[in-house]
Amino acid sequence: MTPRKLILHPDRLFAPDERQRSVARGLYQKVQGLPIISPHGHTDAAWFSENTAFDNAADLLIKPDHYVFRLLYSQGIALEALGVPRADGAAVEQDGRKIWRLLANNYHLFRGTPSRLWLDTVFAQLFEFEHVLCAETADDYYDSINAALATDAFRPRALYERFNIELISTTESPLSDLAHHRAIADSNWQGRVISAYRPDPVIDPEFEGFVDAVRDFGELTLEDTSTFAGYLRAHRVRRAFFKSTGVTSTDHGHPTARTADLPAAEIEALYAAAISGTASPEQAELFRAHMLTEMAGMSIDDGLVMQLHPGSSRNHNASVFKQFGRDKGADIPLQTSYVEQLKPLLDKYGTHPDLTLILFTLDETAYSRELAPLAGHYPCLRLGPPWWFHDSPEGMRRFRQHVTESAGFYNTVGFNDDTRAFLSIPARHDVARRMDCNWLAELVCDHRLDIEEAEELAVELTYNLVKKAYKL
Repeated sequence: MTPRKLILHPDRLFAPDERQRSVARGLYQKVQGLPIISPHGHTDAAWFSENTAFDNAADLLIKPDHYVFRLLYSQGIALEALGVPRADGAAVEQDGRKIWRLLANNYHLFRGTPSRLWLDTVFAQLFEFEHVLCAETADDYYDSINAALATDAFRPRALYERFNIELISTTESPLSDLAHHRAIADSNWQGRVISAYRPDPVIDPEFEGFVDAVRDFGELTLEDTSTFAGYLRAHRVRRAFFKSTGVTSTDHGHPTARTADLPAAEIEALYAAAISGTASPEQAELFRAHMLTEMAGMSIDDGLVMQLHPGSSRNHNASVFKQFGRDKGADIPLQTSYVEQLKPLLDKYGTHPDLTLILFTLDETAYSRELAPLAGHYPCLRLGPPWWFHDSPEGMRRFRQHVTESAGFYNTVGFNDDTRAFLSIPARHDVARRMDCNWLAELVCDHRLDIEEAEELAVELTYNLVKKAYKL
C-alpha cells in the first residue's frame, strides 16, 4: 500500500467559514513567530545542562510521553513492549526499532487526537517527512530521525534555540539540589531554564516515601522537622534556595482544591500523625488542605506565584503504579469543587495584593459555574490554560467559550505546554495560538471585538499574559 502524503494544511484549526478563517489567518500571522514562553513543564534539565545527543527516536518520542503510550496501552499493548522502565528493574523491550514499529503499526489509533496533531507537526516540520507514519514508512522514519539526532543541530540547546524558546520551566521536588539548573546558569549558554517548587513529596502524607522524605527535608535544611514549626521553616529555606536560582513559581498537585486554616493545636496533631505514618485518608486530606493555605502565606512573603493542579485521580491504575511508578498515563479527571474548597484560603488571603494563585482543572464543568466567576472577582486568582486531557483544540475552544464572559481574557495566563515531550513544544504552542486566533476571529465576526482589539489580544494571549502572571 502506498503511504499517504503527510500534509499540514496552512489553515488547520481555523473555521470553515471563509470570513472568520480570513480574520484568524491574519491574527495568526501576528503571533506565529513570537518567542515561546514555557512556564510550567516536565522536561529534564539535564538535557540542557549536559547537551548530549538524544539516543534514538523511541527513547525521545515514545518512552517519556504518556500521551502516546497510554493510548497504545488502552489497545492492549504492554508498556514493557514499549520500553517503559519498570519500577523493579525487570526486563522491558530494549530494541528501539521494535518499539518504533509498534507505534508505526498502530499510528491509526491516534486519529482525531491532539497527539496525532503534535506528532505530525514534529514529523513534517522538524524532520521534513513527506509521508504519514505507518508500517511501510516505519524504518525510514526511525533511521532518519536517529541520523538527525546524532547531529549537533539536534542537540537540546540547538533545538531550544531553533524552537525560539525564550524560557522553559521544569518542576522539581524540594529535595532536589537543582544541580543541572545551576550548571546551566554557570555556563556561557544564553538559554533560560528554571525550575518550579513542587512540594508534594513532603506535603502529601499519602505520597510514597513521605515519612522518609520529611526526615531528609530536615537534614537538608538543618531544621527540626519533627516539629511543625521546624517543618515550616524547612519550606522557607528551600523556597528561598529555589528562588535564588531564578524560580518564580510553586506547583501543587493535590487531589482536590480543599483548603483549611486550622488552629495551631489541631495542625500540630495532624502533622504528628502524618510524620508517624499513621494519618488516615481524611487526616491526610486535611493536612494537605491546611498546607495549601500555608503555602499561600509563604507566597505572599517571598513572591513566588502559586499554581494548583487539583482534580486528578493520579495513578488510578494500581497495577501500573505498582509496576511502573508515577506518571504513566493513568491520571483520571475528578469532579472538583472550587467555591467551597478554596474559601478558607480566600477568606484569609483572597484580597491580598501580593498573592497570585493560578488555578487549573480537569473538571470542565467547573469553568463557567465556579472558576470563571471566582477569577472574575478575587484579585489573587488567575485561570491556567486547559490542562492534560483538555490540552486539545476542542478543549481550548470550550475553555474560551466558558470563561471569557465572566473572567475576561486578562484573568487568564496564556498557555503552558506542561509536557515531558520536548520536541512537541512548538507544535503544542502552535495549536494554542491557532485556537486563540480562531476564537478572537469569531468575536470579530460577531462584532464583539474590533480587529485592532483582536490583534492586541492575540499578542497578549500568546506572550504578554504569561510573562506577567509568572513574573518573568
